[in-house]
Amino acid sequence: LEKRRLVFENRKYHEELEEAHFRIQLLHQLSVKMNSVYLSTVELDQILRAVLVGITSREGLGFNRAFLLMFDADRRFLRGKMAIGPSSREEAGRVWEEIEERDLNFLEIVDNLKETSKSHDAAVNAIVRNLVVSAEDTDNILINSVLSRRSFRVSPENAWVPMPIERRLGNNRRHNGGRVRERRDRTEARFPDLGVPRGLINILDEDAFVVVPLYSPGRAFGVIIADNYVTRRFIEDSHVGALELFASQASLAIEQSHLYNEMQQKVAELEATNQELDRNKDLLVEAERYSALGHMAAQLVHIIRNPVTSIGGVSRILKKKNVDAEWEKYLNVIIHETERVESTLEDLFDFVGQGEIHKEELSLCELIRKTALLLQSSMTKHGVTWEMECPPVEPVVPGDMHQIRLVFLHLFKNAVEAMADGGRLTILVSVAEGQAVVSVLDTGPGIPEFYLDKAKDPFFTTKTYGTGMGLTLVERVVRAHGGSFSLKPHPGGGLEVRVVLPLQ
Repeated sequence: LEKRRLVFENRKYHEELEEAHFRIQLLHQLSVKMNSVYLSTVELDQILRAVLVGITSREGLGFNRAFLLMFDADRRFLRGKMAIGPSSREEAGRVWEEIEERDLNFLEIVDNLKETSKSHDAAVNAIVRNLVVSAEDTDNILINSVLSRRSFRVSPENAWVPMPIERRLGNNRRHNGGRVRERRDRTEARFPDLGVPRGLINILDEDAFVVVPLYSPGRAFGVIIADNYVTRRFIEDSHVGALELFASQASLAIEQSHLYNEMQQKVAELEATNQELDRNKDLLVEAERYSALGHMAAQLVHIIRNPVTSIGGVSRILKKKNVDAEWEKYLNVIIHETERVESTLEDLFDFVGQGEIHKEELSLCELIRKTALLLQSSMTKHGVTWEMECPPVEPVVPGDMHQIRLVFLHLFKNAVEAMADGGRLTILVSVAEGQAVVSVLDTGPGIPEFYLDKAKDPFFTTKTYGTGMGLTLVERVVRAHGGSFSLKPHPGGGLEVRVVLPLQ
C-alpha cells in the first residue's frame, strides 16, 4: 500500500509539474504576444483593448469577462472605461468559433475587437459604464486594491484573498486537502469587512471575481475585474498570480502611453514657446529698426527742414519778380522739389513726433466729415466723388483729435491719389461689439495681395512719388488708441481699409 501511495503521489506531482510547465509556457507566449502589441502602439485605448483580449482570450488567461476601471483626469473618481466578455455561454462559443474560422492571430483579434466590440460586448460595456467609485471611498474594495496595490479574490466562501505571491505559489503545490484548509482559514473575512459593496455584486451579477490593481512606481492607473460568469470555473490561486503578472506588464505599457502623451504635450508646448520666442525676437529686431529710423528721421527733420524751407521761400520770392520764362521754368522745378522734400519731412516729423495722447470725447462721424472736406478740392481735381454712411446714433470715441484726424487724412489722401483718373470714395461707419468700425473703400487699382503685408512697413511704397510713411503712421496711431487697422482687396475692385476704435 505504501508503494502504491508513493506511485500515486509521484504521478500526481508529475501531472502538477506538467501543468505548471504548460502554464509557464502559456504565460511566456502571452507575454511575447502582448509585447508585440505594446511595442506597436502608444494609443491608450488600443493598449487597453489588448489587455482585455489577453485576459479573456483562449490564447490568453481564459477568463470569461474582464472589466477595466481607470481614474479620471483629476483622479477624483475611478470610472469604468471598457469591458469585454459574452453575456451567455452560447455567445462565448459563437464569438470564439468565428475567430477560429477566420484564423485570426492575436494582433488581428485586437484589431477585430475595435470593430466588433459595440455589437458583441454591448452588455458588459453597459455594465462597466455603471461602475463609478469615489477616490475618497477608501473602504471600497476597488479603491482599497489600487491604493494598497494588492489583489483580492472575492467569492461566497472567501470574502478576500490578499496574499503575497510566494505564499500563493506555495499553496499551489498543495493537494486538495491543503486547498480546502486554505479556504477555511479565510472564511473569517466576509463581504462587509472588506468593503465589497452589495451594489458592485448586483451590477456585475456575479459574486466570484478577482480584483487586480494597475499601477506604476509613480502613480496608480486603475483596476481590472475578471470573472468566470459563463463557465462558473473556480478562480484558482494560479489564475490570480497569472493575472497579476499580466497586469504588471500591462501597467508598464499604460505608463509608456502616458509618458508618450506627456512627451507629445511637452513637445507641442516647446514648439509653441519657440514660435513665441521667434515672434518676440522679430518684434525686438523691428523695435530696434524703428528706433534707429526714429533717431535718423529726427535728425533729418531738424537738420534739413530749415534750409529746405529757406530754399523754397526764396524761390517763391524770385518767381514773383518779373523774370524771363526760362528762369521761371527753373524756379518752378525748385519750388516743386522743395515742396516734395517738405512733405517728406512733414511725414517724418509726424512719425517720430507722436508723443503723449491727449484723449477727449470725439464725434467720429463729424471728425471724418470735416477731414474729408479738407481734400474736397483735390477730389474735384481728380474727378473723385465721395459719400459717407453713419449710423443713426453717431459713435463717440475717446481719442486725440489731432492724431485721429491725421489717420483719416492719410487714408483719404491715399485713396484719392489711387484714383488719379476718377472714381468713388466710400466711407462706412458702424458700431459692433462695443467698437466703432470705419471702412474706407476706393475704386482704384488696389494693392497686390503679396504687397499687403509690407504696405504698413516704414518707407515701403508703390507710388512713384511718396515717402511710404503714411500707413505706418496710421497703424501706429490706431494701435496707440487700443484699436486695429487692416487692409484687404475689395471684391468690387480697389482697396478696403478698416479702422476699428474702442468706444470705451
